[in-house]
Amino acid sequence: MPSPRCPQDGAGGSGDRCSREIRVRACSRRALRAAMRLRLPVRGPAALKVLAAAAAAAAPVELQWGSPARERAPPGPGAAPTLELESGALLFSPNAICQFFFLRRGDASTDLGTQWLEWEATELQPAATTALYGRLVLGRTMAEAVGVLREPLTHMEQSLARTGTAFLTGEAPSVADVVVWGTLFPVLQEESSVPAELPALRTWFRTMTLSDPCRAAADTVLVPTALSELTSHLRQQPGPRGAGAGAGAGSGSPAPSPASPPEDEGSERVLTEAEIAAATDAWARGAAALPKPWRPQTPVLPVEGMRNILITSALPYVNNVPHLGNIIGCVLSADTFARYCRLRNWNTLYVCGTDEYGTATETRAVQEGLTPREVCDKYHRIHGDIYAWFGISFDYFGRTTTPKQTIIAQDIFRRLLARGFLLQDTVEQLRCQLCCRFLADRFVEGTCPMCGYGEARGDQCDKCGKLINAVELKSPQCKLCKGVPTVNPTEHLFLDLPKLQQPLEQWLELSWASGHWTPNARHITRSWLREGLRPRCITRDLQWGTPVPLDGFRDKVFYVWFDAPIGYLSITANYTDQWERWWKNPEQVELYNFMAKDNVPFHSVIFPCSLLGADDNYTLVNHLIATEYLNYEDGKFSKSRGVGVFGDMAMDTGIPADVWRFYLLYLRPEGQDSSFCWSDLMLKNNAELLNNLGNFINRAGMFVCKFFGGTVPSMVLAPEDKRLLARVTLELHQYHQLLERVRIRDALRCILSISRHGNQYIQVNEPWKRIKGGEEDRQRAGTVTGVAVNMASLLAVMLQPYMPSISSAIQGQLRIPPDCFVLTHTFTCTLPHGHRVGTVSPLFQKLEPERIEALRKRFGGGQAKQTPPAPQPPPAPQPPQQELAIATGNSPEVLAPHGKQQ
Repeated sequence: MPSPRCPQDGAGGSGDRCSREIRVRACSRRALRAAMRLRLPVRGPAALKVLAAAAAAAAPVELQWGSPARERAPPGPGAAPTLELESGALLFSPNAICQFFFLRRGDASTDLGTQWLEWEATELQPAATTALYGRLVLGRTMAEAVGVLREPLTHMEQSLARTGTAFLTGEAPSVADVVVWGTLFPVLQEESSVPAELPALRTWFRTMTLSDPCRAAADTVLVPTALSELTSHLRQQPGPRGAGAGAGAGSGSPAPSPASPPEDEGSERVLTEAEIAAATDAWARGAAALPKPWRPQTPVLPVEGMRNILITSALPYVNNVPHLGNIIGCVLSADTFARYCRLRNWNTLYVCGTDEYGTATETRAVQEGLTPREVCDKYHRIHGDIYAWFGISFDYFGRTTTPKQTIIAQDIFRRLLARGFLLQDTVEQLRCQLCCRFLADRFVEGTCPMCGYGEARGDQCDKCGKLINAVELKSPQCKLCKGVPTVNPTEHLFLDLPKLQQPLEQWLELSWASGHWTPNARHITRSWLREGLRPRCITRDLQWGTPVPLDGFRDKVFYVWFDAPIGYLSITANYTDQWERWWKNPEQVELYNFMAKDNVPFHSVIFPCSLLGADDNYTLVNHLIATEYLNYEDGKFSKSRGVGVFGDMAMDTGIPADVWRFYLLYLRPEGQDSSFCWSDLMLKNNAELLNNLGNFINRAGMFVCKFFGGTVPSMVLAPEDKRLLARVTLELHQYHQLLERVRIRDALRCILSISRHGNQYIQVNEPWKRIKGGEEDRQRAGTVTGVAVNMASLLAVMLQPYMPSISSAIQGQLRIPPDCFVLTHTFTCTLPHGHRVGTVSPLFQKLEPERIEALRKRFGGGQAKQTPPAPQPPPAPQPPQQELAIATGNSPEVLAPHGKQQ
């Protein structure tokens, strides 16, 4: 299955955008009874895929070469194909046109096909465009072109090999196959161009190329005269970002991904005079034109007329130490976005906390010979210390074992019960007669019925990943006493998800249309809906949890995945007694949820169903941001085996927290799984931080100190300087566009690109030489130094979400006024002539290979801490230290003051 990233506007059409365009333009099959008019301005990849799709779907089209009429032309580049229907309706996106042809033929749109279309638009197209530009315009070799395409080609090979199907979505070619082939063929053209180590891809490419529709399209589009026309067209267009960089084929280093910054800026988008003039004008307005930074009241509450942003990150389990994958998947990603929101003057609240109820806590307590409360207290402190070291800027970091959790969770439960959304049923569970308890989830182990793994838990097999019903385990054993449990019936309560599916789907359509949901979040949610929702158990036979306030069930607690997300509300309630202004205010509040992909169903289906069923005007998620997985070197993180870096260990490596933040965000698994690699960490630190970013900022500041006595010199802008201002402004705009879509990793590349522009600017102008020349040369040295130090000032602000300590260090060294720490869409002169800078010193240190190799060995296995003492007899969970009596009718209900989420 492909792993697409969020679609980009104008990228050629993602699957979701294709479907939306088709719906909006009302292009139903009935409209296609007569021939359609297909205009193809340029014989290029877009024309190739559209022609192949028309032939494959037997669509009746009248082909016209040349641009459409001016008044009917779509916005954007004039090289886009246009499909005009008999009704006069138009389709502009090549992918939308291709998908439409197949829908007309009767092919149903599938999630997998949509995923491939999104991947083609956001991952493959940028790489293929760069490779094609390099081949036709810059004269690159085929090996270099394949190098640029290495990552997407490898992804296709892995997907085809894993599924074992002949085509991308099954055993027959689909629109996804045609679209992907149409993007690849102009670059590769021959089967032999596909690397031999990608056999599945080679077979697929040969099959597609030899098919009649594709061969006919290629014969029409890629004739020699057409290639000449395409080359001429490309020469007149702005070069794709990164086209000037060598592909690195055969160099021993991987080719850069499409989102990566180029190694040189040989081919850049041509700046317009209007852009240069606007950037020059913005620069001249100075810091006085910046808005004052927003400083919210304490506690932070929604403000009428402002953009109110509520951010949560998935509550980390309290029963263990978080590893780097946990940190980037939840708290670090959310922190980066929260910091960005604050710099934008958006009224922002970021809450999180430890998830403390459930079987994971009870089993950890048994292992460590502690009570569940003692375990929670211990690991809550550990988590807090780790996140503080990483610079996570929670407005409030709480926990779920609180009286507020009990009150809010039980209120939601009662509202669901009163509205008929709860069911009662008998469930067979394993019970240990020696321990006198039902064995929920992790209290039982046995042999996995699917893969035969001998240490599968009662809820999931760690080897094959399959969910398990505990009674299905072979040879089950009680984890506490090693006794053999028996199967016994027990009554439980279920959330009636089928009854809530329709309102859920209606809400999802609105949220998807208006919010930013990552493609994997949409896909996972759709798969749950497609299979049909089933009632889900919300109670467990445990003691450590939120008590169920219903006769007949008072010896049970809420299951963690009903109870846990309610922790967001209770943690906010512990922050402010006006919590409902955030959580029962969907008209004023935008909610962002951050998590790894395994948490998606609980945040997109189960928790929203609970709140929809409770019907109390709750704030539901607008933007659900899910990462893929971060792996460690060639495997997975494992605390028990001592493999990987965990939060407490990162603190002991001597590598600064901001370097960890930078590297984790640089490889954030936004579209597909990524891997932490020690050698790559060293490379990124030494190349990007030390030699690129740090080198530029240090040089800019040092030139002010060394050549101008610590005072920013006067600046007389030449045309070259004004073009640089416009170039930096473009990068700043891209930075905003990406972060507004929560494309955190890609936005980081914009920062590095600006510093790369700055280094090139200094290198070309050589202020260290000009300062020794005549008056004109000294003035030029002053201008270059002044512009460079202002670029460093801008970078300090842009860096703040990613590397807050480094940002603060730059602010201190350059004495940037605090009121300048606000982000707008313009690059302004914040350090004018006469501004005094402070003491400038290096920001980063080189990581040596010997040190990195020692760390690799240390964290590669065998460094696990000493095995804890043998389990003691399980302590009984401690009773609540206080009780809260709430009157319900004539009988009070006792509520435990603790609450948990997993």
